[in-house]
Amino acid sequence: MNLSTLETGSYWIKNAHVPVALLPLSNWQETREGLALVNIYIHEGMIQQVLPALSLGEGLDVNENINLNINLNIYQEASYDLQQGMILPGFVDIHTHLDKGQVWERAVNIDGTFATAVETIHKDEANWQPEELYRRMEFGLQCSYAHGTQALRTHLDAFGHLGRQGFQVFSELKKQWHDRLTLQAVALVSLDYYLTPAGVELADLVAATGEILGGVAYPNPNLDAEIDRVFTLAKERGLDLDFHVDETDNPESRCLYHIALAAIRHQFEGKITCGHCCSLAVQSPEVMAETLKVVKEVGISIVSLPMCNLFLQAREPGRTPRWRGVTAIQELQGAGIAVAIASDNCRDPFYSFGDHDMLEVLNQGVRIAHLDNNYCQVAGMVTNTAATIMGLPKIGKVIPRTPADLVLFRGRRYSELFARSQHDRIVLRNGKPIDTSLPDYSVLDDLVLR
Repeated sequence: MNLSTLETGSYWIKNAHVPVALLPLSNWQETREGLALVNIYIHEGMIQQVLPALSLGEGLDVNENINLNINLNIYQEASYDLQQGMILPGFVDIHTHLDKGQVWERAVNIDGTFATAVETIHKDEANWQPEELYRRMEFGLQCSYAHGTQALRTHLDAFGHLGRQGFQVFSELKKQWHDRLTLQAVALVSLDYYLTPAGVELADLVAATGEILGGVAYPNPNLDAEIDRVFTLAKERGLDLDFHVDETDNPESRCLYHIALAAIRHQFEGKITCGHCCSLAVQSPEVMAETLKVVKEVGISIVSLPMCNLFLQAREPGRTPRWRGVTAIQELQGAGIAVAIASDNCRDPFYSFGDHDMLEVLNQGVRIAHLDNNYCQVAGMVTNTAATIMGLPKIGKVIPRTPADLVLFRGRRYSELFARSQHDRIVLRNGKPIDTSLPDYSVLDDLVLR
C-alpha cells in the first residue's frame, strides 16, 4: 500500500473496503459490518467512479463491466490494490478547543476535575497573546491535517478582549489554511454574558466574521431568559447556534431540554448543535424520552466528546469512576437524532491527552459507548454526519464528482482498524498523498515550559 511515488493524474484504487453508508446509493453487497468492496477511479484529483469489486482477489473484471456504462479505456490507467484495506473520506472534527490546546506543561490540572480545569485555564489566559495563540492553534491544525481531517470547528473563549483576539487569530489561520482545511469558529461564553452590552458586541463580532454564536448553558433560575436572549441575537443576525450543555452527572441538569423548547418558541430556522449532554445518560427513561422527543422535533444535532468526558466526569480523589461520562449515544441515534463525535480538548487542563486524531476519537468512542454492534452508523459520526451538521453536504462521503480527499488504512475491517494505531495510513488530498509527519512538541517549548 504505497502511493508515495504516485505521479499520474489518473489511477484506480482497487479492492478497498468502504462503509456502505458513505457510498453512492446502490445495491451494494455488504459485509456484516456494513462494508462494501469497491474500486475507485480518481482523475485529476476528483473521484470519477465508485464501482463494486466483483472479485475479492482481483478487483473488477473489465470483461464483466459492459453494462456499467463507463469508458473501459480508463482501466488502462495505473491501479493500486489496497488488498481489502479500508478507506474513509477525510475526517470532520466538529468540536475542538484550539485556543486552549497544548498548554498542559504550564497549566496542569492537579486533581483532574472539571472545576479545577476551569480555574486553571482562566489563569492560563494571561499567557494568551496573539502570536502565542496563533502558534498553538496552528499546531493543532497541523496535527488534524496530518491525521486526515478536512474540516474542523473550534470553540473560542470570547469574554472581553479574548473574543476580539481569538477571532482575529482564527480569521488569519482560516485564511492561511483555506486550501487545506475548512474551518469554523464558535463564540464560547456563559450564556448570561449575552444579557450584557458586551454580549451584544460579541454577537456583532460573530456576525461580522460569519461564524457561529454559542456558549455554555448552566442550570440557574434565569436560564430561560439567557437562552431566549441568545436565540434573539442569533435570529436578528442570521447565525447558527452551538451550545455546551449538561456536562455533568447531575440528572437535574436539563439545559438541552430548555434549548429545544426555546427553539420552538422562537421558530428558529438556523442550525442548532448541542455538545456533551452528559446528564441525559443518568436521567430516568421517562425524562430522557421527553427530551429526545422535542430534540428530534426541532432538529437539534448532538455532539458527544467521549474521551474528554471519560477523563473529567465523576472525578473524585481516591474513588474509581462508576460511569463513562458520555451521553446516551445509542438512544439518540435510535430516536433518529444526528449524533457526531469529536476531539474536544487536547493536552490542556480539560484533557491531558489527545492529538486531534479522529481515528483515535472514533476508536475510543466505539469502545466507550459500546457502538461495536452497530458499525453501520459509526463511520458517519466523524465524516458525513458531522459534515452535514457543519453545513458541508459535499464532503464526508466517497462518491463521484467530489474531491479525492480520502484516508487509506491497512486495517481491512473494523476489528483490524481499531486494533492497531494505523499510523502508516495514507492521506490523499485532491488525489495526492500528503506529508503526514506530525509537528514536534519541542516547537512549543518556549511557550509551555515555564
